[in-house]
Amino acid sequence: MEAQTKQRGKLDGVGLAVIANRLEGIVRNMQNTLVRTGRSGVLNIAKDCSCCLMTAGDELLAMAESLPIHVIAGPGIQARSMRELYPELRRGDAFLHNSPYLGNSHAADFCILVPVIDDDGVHRFTVLAKAHQADCGNALPTTYSSSARDVYEEGALIFPCVKVQEDYEHREDIIRMCRTRIRVPEQWWGDHLAMLGAARIGEQRMLELGREIGWDELAAYAEQWLDYSEERMTAAIRELPAGRIEGDSTHDPSPELPDGIPIKVGIDIKSDEGRIEIDLRDNPDCLPSGFNLTEATSTSAALLGLFNSIDHTVPQNAGSARRVEVLLRENCCVGIPQLPASCSVATTNIADRLTNVIQHAFAAVGDGQGLAEGAASLSAGYAVIAGKDATNYAVGLAVARIVESIRRDENRVLPISTLLQDWHGITDVCMSVPTLVNARGAGQRLEVPLDDGELARLTASADAIRASARNLGF
Repeated sequence: MEAQTKQRGKLDGVGLAVIANRLEGIVRNMQNTLVRTGRSGVLNIAKDCSCCLMTAGDELLAMAESLPIHVIAGPGIQARSMRELYPELRRGDAFLHNSPYLGNSHAADFCILVPVIDDDGVHRFTVLAKAHQADCGNALPTTYSSSARDVYEEGALIFPCVKVQEDYEHREDIIRMCRTRIRVPEQWWGDHLAMLGAARIGEQRMLELGREIGWDELAAYAEQWLDYSEERMTAAIRELPAGRIEGDSTHDPSPELPDGIPIKVGIDIKSDEGRIEIDLRDNPDCLPSGFNLTEATSTSAALLGLFNSIDHTVPQNAGSARRVEVLLRENCCVGIPQLPASCSVATTNIADRLTNVIQHAFAAVGDGQGLAEGAASLSAGYAVIAGKDATNYAVGLAVARIVESIRRDENRVLPISTLLQDWHGITDVCMSVPTLVNARGAGQRLEVPLDDGELARLTASADAIRASARNLGF
């Protein structure tokens, strides 16, 4: 790989894909570490956490399966603040950052930033691990304080990029401060260590990769990958008709804001230039509540609405974002907050409405573009998750049990869906029923006893499934 890079001056498509996958593997390692070692359910069940990798120039290069509102725009601003506040970065440094005024999403999302320093002391990349906290020192026992009229009433601990490790050793004064002010100190400490562990995993993997292929080659890859992403975004924008589209929505009234919160967006599509301008400046000033967005969440929510409205294969990183200018103004509830505005709820309510209204505005571009405006914050799917938790692991476990039964010829009874023929009088429809599974696959369907009412309801379900399949042409 190194010889190929030096000979050609740039990576070919295969080399680019190989290194892209290596970097994605590193941020996945970070994310897995954070989820598996986090102490609170916020991390290990809700997975309200994110990990990403940035260049030495603070450009988002790779992110794990993360929350878009966490990573699309903010980490680059946070990494820049780290470099500006600490001009001499050293290996072994780690920084705690949760300031909504310096690029973070909101105060409850604590972040650990670690600079990746090569053996010559050169800052090459930055890794970031972000995790929503079970408690962040708020005056009330909540991490979402919509009623807070300002950050002082909110009460959150604010760390504007504070060094928490030096030469890989903890700075105990910061640890004592958090243990004193946070209501669940042991839970916080476990999550803090999980974040540090995730960031250090990212640091070590990047050091290994840099030594393996060479730092200059890795930097050249980063530049080429971001340039490629920019080209893809340019091409996607040029497919759109030029013009200006506008959208508006209103956040529901609340006790703090009985008239609701109007949200306006203006979008200029400059197809010939391959650029888009999203103007969010015509929105109210910062509000006396916790609903205000941060610079990070305003930008991320806007870019998310755009990414959801164009070719989904366009890489979502700082390269593609170069072709989009998000216009914000200071002291705006959908913009750049100023002290002492509270941004306690900056990752959800108005952010969700903003993403929705941008997607809906793009629907006016033409058929097949954009999305209909949908539910804010909590979609219908959340009702299912709230009742039974997410089922992503259960699906994998079910598949594993089926494969195991086939490989071992176990004759295990499993509820699997097959085409039924005269099963309790039900024919010509696929439904999940108790079935013997062995090396030959699905075997005998077991007819369990059903009373008249159960059989009537089951038959009605079969009729409905069969009718839906017919409507789809099956």
